Amino acid sequence: MKLVCFAVKEEAPAYRKQAGAHSGVATLVTGMGRKNAETAVRHFLASQPVELVFTCGFAGGLDPQLAAGAVVFETTDTDLAARLTAAGATPARILCADRVAVTAAEKSVLRKTTGADAVEMESAAIQSVCRELTLPCATVRVISDTAGEDLPLDFNQLYRPDMTLDFGKLGWTIAKAPWKIGGLLRLQKRCQFAAERLAAVLVRVI
Repeated sequence: MKLVCFAVKEEAPAYRKQAGAHSGVATLVTGMGRKNAETAVRHFLASQPVELVFTCGFAGGLDPQLAAGAVVFETTDTDLAARLTAAGATPARILCADRVAVTAAEKSVLRKTTGADAVEMESAAIQSVCRELTLPCATVRVISDTAGEDLPLDFNQLYRPDMTLDFGKLGWTIAKAPWKIGGLLRLQKRCQFAAERLAAVLVRVI
């Protein structure tokens, strides 16, 4: 069994559509953040044998050279690295942060202080569990927002303590700033494009 993890359900449909009915591969939506990712993956791995884990989804760009839709990866497994490179992904240093990097200024600081190329919020926890269990693992992420752009909203203000989105807060925030709807729609379209690019790489490897 191979396990493909996504943080949120919006990241998974493009992969599921392209992969089709793929025997021997399971898809798991873990929830956002390290704690949710670790809990979900540990529970799954305790329930059935797995030989390989992918931790996938969107990432914010920190390297200004990374365009939206660029697929990057990080793994210590040389065979996986070769297969991902052949599939069109680029090796990168991926930072696992505790909050969404919202502004270009924030991304610039992260780039300067960590040297990372991209940032997300779950993979370090999943990689840690896999190291503990001696399972090969690869982080495979796609750039949904580039280093030089701000997100239309500060999503950190819209999550509950369990890292689920508070739709009431989201609705109220949009009601107070309806001019941001256009930016949100553009981000949604960008994420759909990014998810397709990520799926195309994953189906070549898995």
